[in-house]
Amino acid sequence: MESALTPAAPSARQWRVPPTLPALKLVGAAALVGLGLVFADGDRVRLVLAGVLAAGLVGWALRDLLAPVRLAVDPAGITVVRGFAGRRRLDWGAVEAITVDRRPRLGLSTEILEIDAGESLHLFGRYDLDAPPGEVADALRAARARSTTGMGEPGGPGGAGGPGGLDRP
Repeated sequence: MESALTPAAPSARQWRVPPTLPALKLVGAAALVGLGLVFADGDRVRLVLAGVLAAGLVGWALRDLLAPVRLAVDPAGITVVRGFAGRRRLDWGAVEAITVDRRPRLGLSTEILEIDAGESLHLFGRYDLDAPPGEVADALRAARARSTTGMGEPGGPGGAGGPGGLDRP
């Protein structure tokens, strides 16, 4: 599910982590600590292991709380999350390709949104975006096409297809 459009910029959109995900991670961390206490039986290694795993889950949940918006688009380009909670702005000229990698894994099909910015590759899964990556890729391509209207033919240099028409489904 994509977020509501921001009122200041009607063509701007954001995709964020589902709101329940950080809560589930925090509950999982508390459960790990509880299980560690119950099953430690005087073994400090088990208790430390449970504590380390719980701390990892808490850190992961904190990232979701500090930087819930993973991807945003506006007419000038996109903003992606970088590092723990930082942001990186990519103008449309810096985006070489927007693709969706689909792979069967363990009997399920997995989709990953890939945004190739030349020297960096940004990957987003279903739980980063709270939307199917294919739908997000379509929305990004449409926003890119709207922003480059009048700058060239689609698929040509500066056109909706990006440099050399590198966007592929």
